[in-house]
Amino acid sequence: MSDEVHYDEKIISFLEDLWGDGFLSPGGSEEVRRVLDGVTISDKSVIDIGCGSGACAILLAQECGAHSVVAIDVAAPVCEAAKKRVAANGLSEKVSIKLVEPGPLPFADEMFDVVFSKDSIIHIPDKEALALEAYRVLKPGGRFAASDWLISHDNNPSDEMVEYIKAEGLDFAMASPARYENAMKNAGFVDVELVNRNSWYSKVARKELEWLSGSRKSELYERHGRELIDHQINVWSKMVPVVKSGEHCPHHIRAKKPR
Repeated sequence: MSDEVHYDEKIISFLEDLWGDGFLSPGGSEEVRRVLDGVTISDKSVIDIGCGSGACAILLAQECGAHSVVAIDVAAPVCEAAKKRVAANGLSEKVSIKLVEPGPLPFADEMFDVVFSKDSIIHIPDKEALALEAYRVLKPGGRFAASDWLISHDNNPSDEMVEYIKAEGLDFAMASPARYENAMKNAGFVDVELVNRNSWYSKVARKELEWLSGSRKSELYERHGRELIDHQINVWSKMVPVVKSGEHCPHHIRAKKPR
């Protein structure tokens, strides 16, 4: 889930400029649909963990046909942005935005048909507890569908990865594909599937760095401030190599709770 200290109005504005209105992670609506590959949303009750500024929750309700979406985050600024976006789209009766505390999900057992998350659970250190909580709130036969930023191994991060994480300045808690798979299976999930999206994002990340540091840089300075843009250029410059090497590897994670 999101980090309230860093996800203020300035960073929300920058990320939406980079990734599209309402999106705080890459790929837009197309990547959301890829995360949901094979997962039925129509007429289902969905929890969106780490909802950011609301674009995913709106897509789940408006285009994917969810019966209801409960979208949660730990960051007040993004929750406020999400509430405004939901209201502007006339979806307040279908989509509820809730500010929550980090920790166990504040919902009853077997409450949702689908647990969804888009690039937010990197902020949750205990992946095993996350898997157990997702399993608990899902109805029998329910589905888990998420994307997350993973590290390719269970060893200490490389020096380059350490420098990248330091540059980000966020509470990143990356896990390996093997750890995620074990966490999901040990929680009781079946049909656990992990899809490596490194090849896709390696290309995207290079384009993002070009966008930040290229001919539009003066325009970005004017819109977002020199300090913020120079910081992001530094972050992306350190991220691109660890994505290219495969050590930093975004994944889609899908699983099913048995009936």
